[in-house]
Amino acid sequence: MDALPQAVLLTRAGVVTRVNAAASRLWGVPQERAQGRPVLEVVRRHTLETLLERGGELELEVSGRTLRCQATRDGESGALIVEDVTDHRRREAELREATAVLSHEFRTPVAALRGVLEALEYDMPRDLSQNFVRQGLQETERLARLVEDLAVGFRPTRARTLPLTEAFARAERLLGAELSARRASLRFGQDFLVRADPDKLLQVLLNLIENALKYGPPGQPTIEVLTAERGTWVEVSVLDRGEPILDAESLFGAHTRGPGAAGQGSGMGLYIVRSIVHGWGGQTWAERRADANAFCFTLPGVGGL
Repeated sequence: MDALPQAVLLTRAGVVTRVNAAASRLWGVPQERAQGRPVLEVVRRHTLETLLERGGELELEVSGRTLRCQATRDGESGALIVEDVTDHRRREAELREATAVLSHEFRTPVAALRGVLEALEYDMPRDLSQNFVRQGLQETERLARLVEDLAVGFRPTRARTLPLTEAFARAERLLGAELSARRASLRFGQDFLVRADPDKLLQVLLNLIENALKYGPPGQPTIEVLTAERGTWVEVSVLDRGEPILDAESLFGAHTRGPGAAGQGSGMGLYIVRSIVHGWGGQTWAERRADANAFCFTLPGVGGL
């Protein structure tokens, strides 16, 4: 019994007959002192005393740890087994988080592929249809890379040097339908050479620009994407003219949406933005600039163009 990692406590007629080494460490009672004492004096929790009387299973949160407690009875004899499942529960939470992140990241290329396939249903000039096919292949490749990310995590692993205009052009093309529907346009700042994973950078831009389209005021004609050099880093800021956000920092948390957010949403967009940017060593923040909300991030620069 002393070799078991679980805490084990044996009782008879409400009195402790034995505890193993793990139980002695858990409740801070030497094995010799626990023997012969009432159960409550050892476990110091009415919940566990009641569990021993009735039998069954429950989980307790104790000092930041999660304990799974199981009790069995046979006549006057009883046994209580307590297992620390904190790490197991943390891994479950990480898996749920990873699932939510993946779901959010897959949404954009899937939507783009759907749009391409719907467009190809109609007759159109050959050069136009070939353009749609190229877009579809690009998004298929992006989906394939996301699938590979299942094995290697979410930190950028395919960084290369590229001009910001390359990422801006991809984002503008993928958001073309939504921009047209809202009668809006994008205005980009100065070009810089940066070092980043192109797909991850695109994901950051799409999330921030989509948020500006959704949560900015109706009829805002232009979404500004400003750039600036900050030493060896390049700062990118996406501006919208919406109402001031009182606690913008909280929006970068997982499953968090602003108080005015309407419709369905996972609340994962800005969390993903922060996770990706921190992956390449950058920073993310939000601030109020004059009459606009600015959502900003930094990425490694390569000396400008």
